[in-house]
Amino acid sequence: MAADPVARLAILWRGGRNARTAATLQNSRLHRVFKALAALNVAAEPAVYAEEVAVEVREQLLQVDGVLVWVDPITGGQDRSQLDPLLREVASKGVWVSAHPDIILKMGVKDVLFRTRDLGWGTDTELYVTIDDFKKRFPPRLASGAVRVLKQNRGNGGNGVWSVQLGPDQPASSDADAIVRVEHALRGSVAETMRLGDFIDRCEIYFSGSGRLIDQPFLPRLPEGTIRCYMVHDRLVGFSHQFSQGLLPESAKAEGSAPGKVMYGPAEPRFQVLRTKMESDWVPAMQRLLDIDTLSLPAIWDADFLYGPKTESGDDTYILCEINVSSVFPFPDEAVGKIAEAAVSRMQAIKLARLS
Repeated sequence: MAADPVARLAILWRGGRNARTAATLQNSRLHRVFKALAALNVAAEPAVYAEEVAVEVREQLLQVDGVLVWVDPITGGQDRSQLDPLLREVASKGVWVSAHPDIILKMGVKDVLFRTRDLGWGTDTELYVTIDDFKKRFPPRLASGAVRVLKQNRGNGGNGVWSVQLGPDQPASSDADAIVRVEHALRGSVAETMRLGDFIDRCEIYFSGSGRLIDQPFLPRLPEGTIRCYMVHDRLVGFSHQFSQGLLPESAKAEGSAPGKVMYGPAEPRFQVLRTKMESDWVPAMQRLLDIDTLSLPAIWDADFLYGPKTESGDDTYILCEINVSSVFPFPDEAVGKIAEAAVSRMQAIKLARLS
């Protein structure tokens, strides 16, 4: 006779009504997570979300012990403005939610780059909280002639990430009529030349609601790729080395297509300095600064680093360019079992707390 499951858990991702009806444990891209949960005697089920089936999803989530969520901040013009209140509600009723929307707002938005800029993984970072603030303070920073990278607070896939620099032979100027070269990091975008004032007007959309823009210097080692650290709570479970075409200099683009993403386990020798910094220094410091306890950290999240300038001794440095919390996929094989173990541990802890 089969033992009763230790917990019930839903895995939630975005789709339509038809996708919700057709979803199974086997046809999901997260089938390995379902399998790892089953090995731990967890009854896991798909919970495909769309705004038109939100009532059904709410009722489903209220019947489980936990929910793992994979939904991007922005997808095809859709956002999480209706999903996040739903997740907060079910969490308030004792369902474990990862990542919880409130944790996403602490660490899974771009202004974390400004808030944590002094932790050792930061760089010269500025934050603009209103369009008027942006109009006043950004042009003088651009007048230095350096390339700046702007990032909207919530986005993914390069959406709302821009490189901006004064146009060729353009004298240093903070005037709205200054000519700038801008490039969107969104796939398929091409560089444009325009008035600085027109570009600033284009950015007004990024300040709607609680929106804001983050401003960092362009890092010249971008063509060497991004190192992604995959984390389960505060433990590193793998790496990837990946290359993006977005915002690359023309000289780098001319060299041909970038290599694909390569996954590594947590013991990859090249990245052990980075692992030690993450586990022993940077993540604990971030937790203290943002007031996030270890078990409230997401069951799966990642931090993307670009190579910074080398030290005098020739060692690499690393600059944080993004933390991803909402929908981390794919991830190394080594992460799968750790995600399942973290989910079981959190759901059981919540159950015990109810009984005490």
